[in-house]
Amino acid sequence: MTGSVDLADFLPAYLAEAEELLGAAQRHLLAVEASVRRGLAHPRAVRELFRALHTIKGLSAMVDVESIVSIAHWMETSLRHSDRAGGRLPESSVEPLMEGLREIEQRVRQLAAGKPVTPVPAGLLERLEALEAAALGTDPAKPAPVALELDATVSARLSAAEREQLTVGAAGKRAVRLDFIPGAERASSGITINSVRERVAKLAEAVKVLPLSGPAAGGGSLTFVLLLLTDATDDALLEAAGGPPASVRALTAAPAVPAAPIVTTEPELEAVVARVEEEPEEQRRGGGTLRVEVSRLDEALERLAALVVNRSRLTRAVAALTAAGAPTRELTAILQENGRQLRDMRAAIIRLRMVKVADVLERLPLLVRGLRRSTGKAVRLELEVGDAELDKAVADRLLPALVHLVRNAVDHALELPEERRAAGKPEEGLVRLACHGGASGLLELSVTDDGRGVDAEAVARRAGVPVPATSDGLLDVLCRPGFSTRDAATSTSGRGMGMDIVRRITVDQLGGELRLETRPGQGTTFRLRVPLTITLLDALIFECAGLRYAVAVGSVEELIDVDAARLTRPAGASGVVLVERRGSAVPLLSLERLLERGSPDGQRGGTGAKALIVRQRGEPVAFAVDRLLGQQEIVLRPLEDPLVRVPGVAGATDLGDGQPTLVLDLAALGAARSGNGRRERAT
Repeated sequence: MTGSVDLADFLPAYLAEAEELLGAAQRHLLAVEASVRRGLAHPRAVRELFRALHTIKGLSAMVDVESIVSIAHWMETSLRHSDRAGGRLPESSVEPLMEGLREIEQRVRQLAAGKPVTPVPAGLLERLEALEAAALGTDPAKPAPVALELDATVSARLSAAEREQLTVGAAGKRAVRLDFIPGAERASSGITINSVRERVAKLAEAVKVLPLSGPAAGGGSLTFVLLLLTDATDDALLEAAGGPPASVRALTAAPAVPAAPIVTTEPELEAVVARVEEEPEEQRRGGGTLRVEVSRLDEALERLAALVVNRSRLTRAVAALTAAGAPTRELTAILQENGRQLRDMRAAIIRLRMVKVADVLERLPLLVRGLRRSTGKAVRLELEVGDAELDKAVADRLLPALVHLVRNAVDHALELPEERRAAGKPEEGLVRLACHGGASGLLELSVTDDGRGVDAEAVARRAGVPVPATSDGLLDVLCRPGFSTRDAATSTSGRGMGMDIVRRITVDQLGGELRLETRPGQGTTFRLRVPLTITLLDALIFECAGLRYAVAVGSVEELIDVDAARLTRPAGASGVVLVERRGSAVPLLSLERLLERGSPDGQRGGTGAKALIVRQRGEPVAFAVDRLLGQQEIVLRPLEDPLVRVPGVAGATDLGDGQPTLVLDLAALGAARSGNGRRERAT
């Protein structure tokens, strides 16, 4: 890659666009591969794959990344013939095309990391070039090139691949140059570079679009040069460009052979410039998409967090003035309005940070494809995610957990085709990932397979523990650090890290919930519940043993009063207390005892006057507290230092008085303390 004075300015936009196009190309190629396996054509996927590669090639040429241009050129050349064949692609072409996408992705990552872009791997271009010969049923010998009649300015801005495309032609099409001169009068009539490109795309294949500044016919100062391959007449092209002062002239003397035109577009920087210059102001303000770096969104969230803390301080100051008898009615009204505005601002910033779950999971089909090849298992992945969204910070943490679950499902749970056939199952195994937004700002996900299920006895024997009596106990064993059912590590599993990582991400880092359901011989389902966002949240503030604590509103199912006279202590259940909740008994845990705090009167383990009911492994559990102080929006600061990280403590916050307040994860706290109690009794 050679240097360019404008590269640093254009590179971030190029990287974002290239990443998006690569994701689209991978999806379309996987769709084509699925159709090939069924012996069907998929014209739309082939055409969209061609368009994505064509755009990647054009954008890469603008930043002078010749290796990507070359790879994309030969990939789209083979796809061009498949498009003309009605969307049929030979099965032998899929793997070389997938290899080409991987090589393009690797070079895009090198650019993003500021590293030198490596040359094209030896033999890759030859393998891609051979795909064209296979599609045509001929040797890879190319037609004799012809000379191009190009002026020096245009010629200097063509890449080697674009020059070859124009000189060789495409199925006998001739190369032409169409000059379009934009102007205010033509724009008022709806004739802009965008409309011209759309009309010309129906008649020709665009190889390159170049803006040239300088005096132009009709008094203009800008000319768009469209280099085309076409079998249409000059008059038809001129009409598509809106007539004079546009002009058409041939670049070569190659004979024209009728062929079906390819409808293709090439969104480049020039189209954006033309749209800004020619579209009315009202249209420019009305829509469009803006890419923003995540660091800028993080900065906006930090500023909002500071405002939330300041508002808490202001609320305390106003309360103090009111208690002192000062007139604060107007100040209180302003404070309430400020609270509403901050809440609206918070919602707007969170919306900016939300990403579609479907976009987060777009790499999973590629993962399953690789596992299919490495394990020899027939697998079908189904994604049922709809339009669900979540905070990008949550998405970045959650994706590795989902990758581990899908990998485990394919590698451990699904049987080999002959085993499934013997068990009366379809040879092709199924892995389904589904999600939907739950109540109270939580996202619920499930990863399900139709494999052999989890053998609890084999797991217990491997771990050297008694056979778990419940699904939660089995999950605890599976999530032990270093535990694996494999004797030796393979390229996909066996290192004893997968389920441990899943629990740490889901429960410890995100404060969510992980559940397991399994049926021998029928399959396994892992269920995850995670918050949509983890930075700004609504919290209940309460007091216990003289200290204040906070807990996320979304994790609390209900608030109840505790009547000490109506508590039940079952015989033979040491220390267990039950509280009635709408006709059913719910275990009541003393938060004071769990936190190992002494009450002001020196006693331990008081039941408290209030209780918060949360779900612990799917079952309701009540946590007794002394009193509730109210609900407040807080800024959660996770405890990153492993020396101070404690199970059940999600982080800390500032309620406006400058003192740190612990934010509790009650479900995790109860599970951790009950586990410690069981181990102490066993000892």
